[in-house]
Amino acid sequence: MLPTVRNLDDVALPPLLAALAVVTGRHDLLRPELTLDPARRLEPQGGLDDAQQELARRMCAEALADLDANGPAPTVDDVTLRRAMEFCFGEAVGERTFAMLREELALPGEDPRAPRWSVADVAPGRTVRAIIVGAGMSGIAAAHRLGQAGVEVRLLERAADLGGTWRDNRYPGCRVDVPNHLYSYSFATGFDWAQQFSTQPVLLQYFREIAGRLGITERIEFGTEVLGARWDDAARVWQVDVRTATGEHTVEAELLVSAVGQLHRPLVPDFEGRASFGGPTFHTAAWDDGVDLAGRRVAVVGAAASAVQCVPEVAKIAGHVTVFQRTPNWFLPAPNYHDDLPDSVRAALREIPHLESWYRLWLFWRLSEGLMAGTVPGPANDMFRAFFTAYLQSEFATRPDLLDAVLPDYPPFSKRVVLDDGSWAGALCSPHVDLVTAGVDRIDATGIVDGAGVHHEADVIIWATGFTASQFLAPMHIVGRDGADLRARWRDDAHAYLGITVPDFPNLFCLYGPNTNLVANGSIIFFTECEVNHLVDAVRVMLEAGATAIEPRPEVLEAYIAEVDDGNAARVWGQADVPSWYRNAAGRVTQNWPGTLEEFWAITRRADPADYRLD
Repeated sequence: MLPTVRNLDDVALPPLLAALAVVTGRHDLLRPELTLDPARRLEPQGGLDDAQQELARRMCAEALADLDANGPAPTVDDVTLRRAMEFCFGEAVGERTFAMLREELALPGEDPRAPRWSVADVAPGRTVRAIIVGAGMSGIAAAHRLGQAGVEVRLLERAADLGGTWRDNRYPGCRVDVPNHLYSYSFATGFDWAQQFSTQPVLLQYFREIAGRLGITERIEFGTEVLGARWDDAARVWQVDVRTATGEHTVEAELLVSAVGQLHRPLVPDFEGRASFGGPTFHTAAWDDGVDLAGRRVAVVGAAASAVQCVPEVAKIAGHVTVFQRTPNWFLPAPNYHDDLPDSVRAALREIPHLESWYRLWLFWRLSEGLMAGTVPGPANDMFRAFFTAYLQSEFATRPDLLDAVLPDYPPFSKRVVLDDGSWAGALCSPHVDLVTAGVDRIDATGIVDGAGVHHEADVIIWATGFTASQFLAPMHIVGRDGADLRARWRDDAHAYLGITVPDFPNLFCLYGPNTNLVANGSIIFFTECEVNHLVDAVRVMLEAGATAIEPRPEVLEAYIAEVDDGNAARVWGQADVPSWYRNAAGRVTQNWPGTLEEFWAITRRADPADYRLD
């Protein structure tokens, strides 16, 4: 057997069987009696019982011995890959689905989503320049793909380091809520993740390593803030105003790509008396490491995702913690949320050929649509509600007084469902932690007065109050064709075709733009890769047409938004009366994509010239 792969007890067996069947050519590993039941996809080992698991491990051990002795199969064909997928998932895979999964699989040495064209081939003699705003997850992906297509890239980053949200959110307990082997680029695997759900420093290290590996770091202009941009129709370029340490100046490029995302501007509510507080205050996205919380009275305003992660850590050192909850959360139990991956699993993923790719694909399949059935009103949503309710009842069994406060009265998935391994209940049930549900009335010099008039003493206030998510591209001032002002047009109600392009703003592309957020299916990195693919293909369409500008037709955007709005209206987050960052001030869902991952992949895979104005 391979050098350090000794124990298969903890290794996920469905992807292991698929990987070994493909890499060894032993199709007998895909035995009918081991085929999964797709209804049990979220269960450990895909629902395989003990006898099935024992058989699978024995067969895999034999296949590994064969691999050691004989080496890998000489070729891998799509027929075998599709058969392995259908075995691994327990259901038939259609042509379109297989095409998507084949890209996502991205076996070692492959890069199926790489552009198959270059500027030099499509438009000999032309130079295409792109300015990308933001060196986070989306900006790195865009720089990589545009660079592969021969576009000259300048990546402008206002901070002194890359990483976006994983650079800024340094609060204690900050970690990803999607398994890392899925929350990673399809073109940049091979990172030795120590946990299934990594912490912020590890995620930041991943993006630093990948940017360095791909030669992107050297193209980033740090300390460069983009103030605004104007489309110069005569010169057919974007004039981009920037501020650096040496002052303000203007740079230009044919393409402008916003990779600032939705969750980059912290929101701190303007409560009465906020400025009068006498102690330190800061937002979770601007954590102040200089403030010692040990033994102090800490007020945390907010009780959603960032609070759920940081409160248990703060409670370990603070003298007293008061949590101000506006709306309780539904929780998805994740007992392994803070656990290390067993050494045997890490060794297997490192050393067994193709296993990491298949494991990543298996996670994609399990999580892509596994929860989506519960996002429409009806029996599936009721089932999730019963399951989540039972979890909260068990977590707060010793504190019925808290159970009433933490049990939501809205349907699951109306707002973000939070992963939990018991840490939240453990913190709230501590004797030195109080949960306040009366809201915040005002702030004074020594603490917070809640909605019931009770004063809560505090030495430090931490704002876990989210972001100004609906203010896309702010505070940049973007002016398009004929003086079109993007801020004035959007106000608090942003619209973009596929979340990417906007009429009257030629060659402007948004990543993680309007209606591209995911609620219950998959990884946002997959979505970003889809958006970047469309961006790159739109550039190809423009060049092949001999054009210098591309923008969506207004009627195409109008039809698309009507479809998206109808889709969101059918989901619980479009119907429930509950505060959520998914909606803008008028109640419209400006953040979420209501369809499946495959549907978004299909509509973004190619840019249709008929959808665009080319000139």
